[in-house]
Amino acid sequence: MTYTIVNHVLDYFELEQGGLWSLIGAIAVWAAPITGFVAIVGLVSIWLERKISAHIQCRLGPMEVGPHGLLQTLADGIKLLGKEDLVPKNADRALFALAPMMVFAATFVSFACIPFSEKAIIADLDIGIFFIAAVGSLEAIGVVMAGWSSNNKWSLFGAVRAATQVVSYEIPLSLALLAGVLCAGSMSLVDISQAQGGWIWSWFIFRNPFMWIMFLIYFIASLAECQRAPFDLPEAESELVSGFHTEYSGMRFAIFFLAEYGKMYVVSAVGVVLFFGGWLSGIPAIDGIGGITGNLIGAGVMITKSFLLVCVQMWIRWTLPRIRLDQVMDLCLKYLLPISLVCLMLIAVWQGLMPTFDEFGIAMIAAMALGFMQMRRIYRKAIEASKTRLSLPTMKV
Repeated sequence: MTYTIVNHVLDYFELEQGGLWSLIGAIAVWAAPITGFVAIVGLVSIWLERKISAHIQCRLGPMEVGPHGLLQTLADGIKLLGKEDLVPKNADRALFALAPMMVFAATFVSFACIPFSEKAIIADLDIGIFFIAAVGSLEAIGVVMAGWSSNNKWSLFGAVRAATQVVSYEIPLSLALLAGVLCAGSMSLVDISQAQGGWIWSWFIFRNPFMWIMFLIYFIASLAECQRAPFDLPEAESELVSGFHTEYSGMRFAIFFLAEYGKMYVVSAVGVVLFFGGWLSGIPAIDGIGGITGNLIGAGVMITKSFLLVCVQMWIRWTLPRIRLDQVMDLCLKYLLPISLVCLMLIAVWQGLMPTFDEFGIAMIAAMALGFMQMRRIYRKAIEASKTRLSLPTMKV
């Protein structure tokens, strides 16, 4: 286990590792920036969600509070601070209060292992992937606690749905995580990112032909883990009022949503590290810049890639309808699980035979470019054909 930022701070203040003061110092050092970043991620993500959904539905979204509505989420947070904190009469008060903290803690702790650049990381754990998968599972416990403690049948139904969904999709999600570990030979997220150094075709998603399928499996499973549409069954408002957080109000309600948007960033950042080169831009001249400038560039690249995947999650939410619970389980157990097992074996075979076959990545990028051009040509022909049909004269019968 290697600490990066924490070690520097402890050495600066001449604190011995393993002591009480070193523990308090380490917690203060990494908790402060993560708290600020999670808050910023929540503010930006909620604003993006509103804007993306508005543009998909041909409307403007928030525009009044701040420039282009940027401060609308902050205003909503201030409003929630002033709302009354209601607790149901027959609820289990201890578990009711602890549930949102448990859900948020699962997301909060995961940020400690997310690398923003080579040096901008709180804790570079040798088992970083395993740590994130382990602490991410705590969210299901918090959701079940929220549903059970509310003493509400609709909340309990939502909690049971969440537990069923999360436990099931963790299996293909874990297999997708193992794919990146196989290609890099390490469970450290820093090592996995550094293993994709070089040009853009050195990224795992281009270097191995089966990593595209594994990325799709990972992305679908991550949607289910975050309870995002079309897998938002635990919060099905048309069936369960508001799911497991029906009885929550004020800041406790806000904490659930802050944890949700924080986890969206976590799964997106892990996907970027495993498949898209992490903080590496794919241009050696830029990636070779060292010092503070290089780390700032890497952090910018990492955050940009992660938010692009977050935007795709939002795009899917406002495009696809919610599916039934039996369809959710069928998709996981009948399709994603066997496909991920087969792909994992094929990835291992390819990695053993051609671990550094970058020429395949070049060919894959060229094929993707040609495919994109062909799809664009087909799209233009379809648009022209539709215009022609609209211009034809019609006869009334």
